[in-house]
Amino acid sequence: MTYAGGSLEQRLASYRSQVAPLIARVVPDREPKKHLYHLISEQLSREGKGIRPALCLATCGAFGGAETLALPSAAAIELLHNSFLVHDDIEDDSEYRRSVPTMHRQYGVPLALNVGDAMNAISVRLLRQNLSLLGPELATKIFDEFDHMSLETIEGQAMELGWIRDNDCQTTEEDYLLMVLKKTSWYSFIHPARIGALIAQPDRNDLGGFDHFGYYLGAAFQIQDDVLNLSGDLSKYGKEIGGDLLEGKRTLILSHLFRSVSAQERQRLSAFFGKPRSQRLPREVAWIGDLTRARGSLEYARVAARAFADRARREFEVAYAKAEPGADLDFIRSLVDYVVSRDV
Repeated sequence: MTYAGGSLEQRLASYRSQVAPLIARVVPDREPKKHLYHLISEQLSREGKGIRPALCLATCGAFGGAETLALPSAAAIELLHNSFLVHDDIEDDSEYRRSVPTMHRQYGVPLALNVGDAMNAISVRLLRQNLSLLGPELATKIFDEFDHMSLETIEGQAMELGWIRDNDCQTTEEDYLLMVLKKTSWYSFIHPARIGALIAQPDRNDLGGFDHFGYYLGAAFQIQDDVLNLSGDLSKYGKEIGGDLLEGKRTLILSHLFRSVSAQERQRLSAFFGKPRSQRLPREVAWIGDLTRARGSLEYARVAARAFADRARREFEVAYAKAEPGADLDFIRSLVDYVVSRDV
C-alpha cells in the first residue's frame, strides 16, 4: 500500500527503526541470560509490524511534537504488547506466532510466563524515563493512560476466556464488540494515539475524539483478523489457519453463525466447542469453516469490517482536524484502509 509519504510498510519500518534500539538498550545484559533475557530478545526479534508504537510516534509528530520525546512511551507500548502476546498464546494454547512456534511451545509454560512478566516490568521501567524527559505532571498523565490501557485489556481477555471456559454459545454482537473495545481498541489504537497527542500538546483536554477513532479502527482490525484466521494464506498469516476455532474463540463470525444454523447444527457446534482443544479434530474445523461460508457468516464479517473502517475514516477527520499535514498524518490516514485490505 502506498500513500504520499511512500509505502505504508516503509513508514512502519521507519518507526520501528526508531523504537527498536531503545528497547534493545533496556533489556538487561546480565544473568540469567539463557532462561530470561535471551528469550526476551528472541521474542522481540520475531518482528511484528509495530503499528502501536508507530501510531504513537505519528500522532505526536502530526500535532507538532518532537517524536524523540515519545520514544520511551512508544517502546513501552511495544514491550507491553509483546508481554500480552506471550501470555495470550499460553492462555489460548496457540501453536504459532509470526510464523514460528510460540514461546511456550518452544520453552515450556513456566519460562514463557516469566518472560511475559519480565517484559511487562521492563515496560514500566521505560515509562520512568518520562519523569526526566517530560516532567512529572505529563509523565503521570501518560502513566494513567497505561494504567487504564492495561486493565481494560486484561478485562477484555477475561471476557473472552470466560466465554470459552463456560462454552457460551449465546454471545451477541454487542458482547463481542465490547470485548474488542477492551481487548483490542484501547491498547492497539486509542491509547497510542492519546499518548502521542498528549506528548505533543500536554495541555489538551479533548482526547475523546481519539476514543471514537480508535474504537472503530480497532473493531475493523479485529474483525479482519478473525476473517483472515479462517480464510487467510498460511504462508503470509503467520498463525494457524482455523486456530480461532481450535481455541474456541467467540468472534463476530461465530455470533452470526450461531444465529443462522439449524437446531441440529447448533447442537453439533456446541459439542465441538465444549471439548478440550486436544479433542477438536481438523475435519470438524473444516466443517465449521465451510459452514461460515455457506451461511454467509464470513462475508457478514467482511462487510462489518469495511463498515467499521468507514466510521473510523470519518472519525479520523474529527480527531486529527487540527493536525499538521505531512507524512505522519498521511500514515495515520492510510492505516484505515490498511486494516481491512491487509492479508497478514
